[in-house]
Amino acid sequence: QMQLVESGGGLVQAGGSLRLSCAASGRTFSNYNMGWFRQAPGKEREFVSAISWNGGSTNNAASVKGRFTISRDNAKNTVYLQMNSLKPEDTAVYYCAADGSQFRSGIVQTAAVYDYWGQGTQVTVSS
Repeated sequence: QMQLVESGGGLVQAGGSLRLSCAASGRTFSNYNMGWFRQAPGKEREFVSAISWNGGSTNNAASVKGRFTISRDNAKNTVYLQMNSLKPEDTAVYYCAADGSQFRSGIVQTAAVYDYWGQGTQVTVSS
């Protein structure tokens, strides 16, 4: 099992920034691709961003390209999501997730391949 704990959410005005963190434990963090997903009230959970196990590749949803940046520090077992130029439509609960397979060669946007999930952190962007 891998345990994931998110932090860094909060209330911010439109145009502002937040940095989410996700601390992992229980498995060898550096072996897994990591992703961020979000779910707004009444909507399906959607892919936001992901990073490969070695940090060499990233993938972002079109809605956040140019605004959000994912990174990881394998020495600290932590993945980050830097969110800039936030918009009210970014309001959601943000979840950190770990791919169920080690050393996957490509980044997958589908939630079904992510076996480990955090409890989520609320991000609210006011207009």
